[in-house]
Amino acid sequence: MSLAKLFRNALRIAAAGALTALGAIALTGAPAATALPGAFAPAPVLDPANFDTTCDACDDFWRYATGGWRSRTKIPPGHPAWSTFDEIQERNEDLLGAILTEAAADAATTTDPDRARVGTFYAACRDVAAIEAGGLQALQPDLDRINAISSPAGVVAAIAYFDRLGVDNGLGFASEPDERDSSKTIAGIGFGGLGLPDRDDYFLARDASIRAAYVHYVSVQLTNIGDDPAAAVKHAHAVVALETILAGATPTDADLRDPLAAYHPMPVARLHTIAPNIPWPAFLGAFGQARLRAVDLGLPKYTAVFDRQLVATPLDTWKALLRAHLVSAFASALPHRFDAAHFDFYGRVLQGTHQPLPRAKRCAIATDRALGDPLGKLYVARTFSPAAKTRARRLVNALQAELHGDLTTLAWMSPTTRREAIVKLDAYTKKIGYPDRWIDYSPVTLRATDPYLFDLAKTLRFTQARDLARIGKPTDRGLWGLTPSTVNAYYNPSNNEIVFPAGILQPPFFDPRADDAVVYGAIGAIIGHEMTHGFDDVGRQFDAQGNLRDWWTPGDAARFKARARCIIRQFDGYRLEPGLRENGRLVTGEAIADLGGATIAYRAFARSAQYRAHRKIDGYTPEQRFFLSFAQNWRQLSTPQYERELAVSDPHPATRFRLIGTLGNMPEFARAFACAQDAPMVRRDRCAVW
Repeated sequence: MSLAKLFRNALRIAAAGALTALGAIALTGAPAATALPGAFAPAPVLDPANFDTTCDACDDFWRYATGGWRSRTKIPPGHPAWSTFDEIQERNEDLLGAILTEAAADAATTTDPDRARVGTFYAACRDVAAIEAGGLQALQPDLDRINAISSPAGVVAAIAYFDRLGVDNGLGFASEPDERDSSKTIAGIGFGGLGLPDRDDYFLARDASIRAAYVHYVSVQLTNIGDDPAAAVKHAHAVVALETILAGATPTDADLRDPLAAYHPMPVARLHTIAPNIPWPAFLGAFGQARLRAVDLGLPKYTAVFDRQLVATPLDTWKALLRAHLVSAFASALPHRFDAAHFDFYGRVLQGTHQPLPRAKRCAIATDRALGDPLGKLYVARTFSPAAKTRARRLVNALQAELHGDLTTLAWMSPTTRREAIVKLDAYTKKIGYPDRWIDYSPVTLRATDPYLFDLAKTLRFTQARDLARIGKPTDRGLWGLTPSTVNAYYNPSNNEIVFPAGILQPPFFDPRADDAVVYGAIGAIIGHEMTHGFDDVGRQFDAQGNLRDWWTPGDAARFKARARCIIRQFDGYRLEPGLRENGRLVTGEAIADLGGATIAYRAFARSAQYRAHRKIDGYTPEQRFFLSFAQNWRQLSTPQYERELAVSDPHPATRFRLIGTLGNMPEFARAFACAQDAPMVRRDRCAVW
């Protein structure tokens, strides 16, 4: 699925820490009553204890600005990494847990249906005794459906059925904005079906042990269902072999940064010429789209390979894959043996996490993902006032005005392209805090007597039904891709929008006590980052309406690409560990946005009274405080396993390179800390875009 696939994948990676929270845990008993967490205990807005001043700022600003924090901080149990983002997310999740505990306690008596809905879901998720006692009873009809398959057509029917539950078996179907005309929502047929996080995991020599562990994981889950252990091992090898074939037909994430790489609209009548073994009328009919006339077949070559495997791969292997993917997707709603196996591979092996998060926290995360708007309403009522939204909007407007001024005077851009760029920037939709229109979840009826698996399935079917209902209709530009409590932000090129949930507009990123240098260095740089995504290697290819259209003159496009190549070369040169480097092509967009965001935020800060007064605070000039604040955004600790996995699949550079790579390109940083021209933090081959 073209850009929609890329966009959803970026959000998935950004929320990776939350996704891993659905690993294993064995708890008993009902939720205990807890009091709401106290008010946020403020730390110094710029804490000198985070610094390591034994290092020269011009030698290694990563160590200078974050070394103190990293030396005294340990990754908490249940996490593969720990950062400023995680600290805020943890605080938000604690508040969600308290809200949900209250909601669960009065779910049967409250007159607020949304409160009852989230309370019922959360209570069911936490009731591991009921989950254990239920065994596979709730899942048995789905297992029977798989066992009854007797033909390739039956495999496709099962794939369509489980896609409605969010289970990825390699032939997805969903709505997406038409890249050429984003005002229209069309149908897209996607790709996937991989149990490992990235297609490269199936081929890299250094991942051989991971592949062996994955085969073991699949065999354990098949055994957990009831397969004979020897047969389970045989089927697991066959399943991974099939996934490897699908991975080989899947482009790399770097290749998918080309918006046209996975955009292939065509008449439905043509599908059989590409994939004749797939019963397309039945497949589309399973999604209520029997009369569909056109579709975006994301990757025709992949679909052709998938089609050939329908008849070349034995039915027993397909059935094993469907069963393994099913229990993997719902491991947290199944007895402990499934949950434990899931964590052992996805948490311990892939990410180096030694123990799962507490069940209560995982259930808060799961409720937020399943019922984001009903829970979001309760969250923002306690955390994000209208005044906070107004303050955030003023800051966003200030950064937008600064980028507007930059585009107006940018020396390397011609007047023709400049006019289009300014039109695009001025057309940005700015979503701040929470949606203007909440999703109505009244069709989702949850009962306290139902198994947690049923509750989870109901929310998934509801979300998928809403998605399918958008096909053939005008694009709903009011939709959000993140829940209000999420500590993240994004730019969506198809909507030409920047989105900042309430979750990220919290201290220390957005701190009302902080001076301008700290505010602009922290949340200002994040806001600028998302804004400049509209003009990165992908975003620049979309116009003010979110349509894929080349609005650049050939000369300007060439000059932009030359600047992007500078970024690619720079990040290709960063080594994570022996034999593992950053992938410059993969991280280009994020690295451009990091540099653009910091540059625009600094220029906006330079208009402030604090900058003009040039008075020191705690021994640091305003300019130095800006860069020290920016550095706090990117302090992080990671397990080696997690860092290696992100190097393959994450379009963001490692945090230490996001910091030194960005600031090494900024002469403002060198001036602020009086760095010599030959200092390690001053790049001789300086990259500049905005």
